[in-house]
Amino acid sequence: MRKFFLIFFVVVLFLIPLTQIKADELDDINNQLTDLKRIFADIKKATDTNEATLNNLNKQIEQIKFKVVSLEKEIEKKEQDVKKGETVLTYQKTLLNERARSYYKNINNSTISLIDIFSGENLSSSLRNFTYQKSLIDEDRKTIIRIVLYIKDLEEKKTSLQSETNRLAVIKTDIDKQSQFLTGEVSKARQYQGELQQKIATLTAKQQQLISQRLGSLNIPRSAGTSAPRCLDDRDINPGFSPRLAFFTYGAPHRNGLNQYGAFSRAKEGQNEEQILQAYYPNMSLKKDYDQNAQINVDGFGNYSIEEYVKRIYEVPESWGDQGGMAALKAQAVAARTYALNSQQRNGHICTTEACQVFRQDPKTGKWAEAVSATAGWVLMDGGNPGFTQYASTHGGYILNLGKFDGRNGNPGNFGELNDRAYDKESPWFYCDWGSRSEYNKTAWLKPQEVADIVNVILLARADSSTGDHLYQTDKPHPYGGEVWNEERVKQELRNKGTTPFGSINDISVGADFGSGSTSNINLSGDAGSISFSGSEFKNWFNLRAPANIQIVGPLYNVEKR
Repeated sequence: MRKFFLIFFVVVLFLIPLTQIKADELDDINNQLTDLKRIFADIKKATDTNEATLNNLNKQIEQIKFKVVSLEKEIEKKEQDVKKGETVLTYQKTLLNERARSYYKNINNSTISLIDIFSGENLSSSLRNFTYQKSLIDEDRKTIIRIVLYIKDLEEKKTSLQSETNRLAVIKTDIDKQSQFLTGEVSKARQYQGELQQKIATLTAKQQQLISQRLGSLNIPRSAGTSAPRCLDDRDINPGFSPRLAFFTYGAPHRNGLNQYGAFSRAKEGQNEEQILQAYYPNMSLKKDYDQNAQINVDGFGNYSIEEYVKRIYEVPESWGDQGGMAALKAQAVAARTYALNSQQRNGHICTTEACQVFRQDPKTGKWAEAVSATAGWVLMDGGNPGFTQYASTHGGYILNLGKFDGRNGNPGNFGELNDRAYDKESPWFYCDWGSRSEYNKTAWLKPQEVADIVNVILLARADSSTGDHLYQTDKPHPYGGEVWNEERVKQELRNKGTTPFGSINDISVGADFGSGSTSNINLSGDAGSISFSGSEFKNWFNLRAPANIQIVGPLYNVEKR
């Protein structure tokens, strides 16, 4: 009985903190919903936390259920003991009746024996007879007491057993209710979180279109053979103010298929064209006898055989062939040939710009002609057809369609290792802060209050998604004829909603996934405290609000401070 109460007490104590844990979790969710500085800074991390919390609660429920099973086994054992006791009890009651009759009979005999002692002639014999009768009486008395105590103990066990059974039933009912409650509450929290994900800081289709137009205005080159100047590296250029912050993107946003500068580095390190193609198109097979007379319909220029067409592709510098990069030229020739055949099959023609691949009427000679001739008829096949062999000048160290690092010695662990080990690190577009302002020495540096304004914009969009159409860049008119809210108006709107706005950002740190190549989160500190956002959320609103044509152009970016 004492053991049962001890176990029951432990179970009760266990149930109390479990209920408190759940209440804390719900309070935490409510705090996140009311405190706009904390909710959904990192959606993936929040989801993982919810999963871990639910798993922990389920484990606690399982532990309680395990204790209940132990109690049930103990009660079952007690029930068996009671049943055995009841079986024995039938015999004990019969024995009790016999002993009671014997007891009274022996008392009478004892009285007679006592008379015999005084009246009998043989005193010794009378004493022996009296002593014998007395011993029978004592034995009967002990047996009667033992049986009565047994019956009393059995009745107490039965009463205790019934009480334990009733209490256990209540515990099991409470466990079932609590388990259902926990599951339901977490489910509702998840559902609400999903609704917030859809509502909070969501860009409209028009805003996304505007960002695409702004990115397009940067004229980011896709081809390594372009005459476009390299992007600026503002780290050593003084814009005329300090402190200052700039956002640097790794590579161009394309990042699919062959990395032209990466192929160049691979070739200089001794990889041949087939190894390079295998690295960038691992799911395609190389066919070396494709029809060299297959026709390509080139926009504005008519038909060319595939081999004559590839001689007129201006995608990579011919000089690479004299710098140890001949294998890169050959790999590019195969990719260009395959891309043209794929486009012909899909569209019936191919354009002549970087939107497809750069074509000029005059054929190239020298090393490029050698590369085309050496790979004549070589085509990458995807199943039974030429593959979709996308490529670009610079991937920023990552192949997006493969989700892996394009560099040496495994995945980097930080930006320093990335800068040192990426195959395309020599590209003039490897690490760039895109955009500029003439009034600040043609740099993309931002003032701490300008970054604070972008943070405030995100906080306001989170608080009220209907305000999003007022949150465009302030140095240009509203793109659709509406009203753009300046920095002070955004601050006031935040104050009206109970949130302290930022006036200045003092420090920024970036968290990155160096396995696949993306900025996972960005953490900012300023005069209103600290705040975190997912990398994509911050980038989207930065690109909508940042002044001039300053943009973050890819999924992996870093911050520089001077």
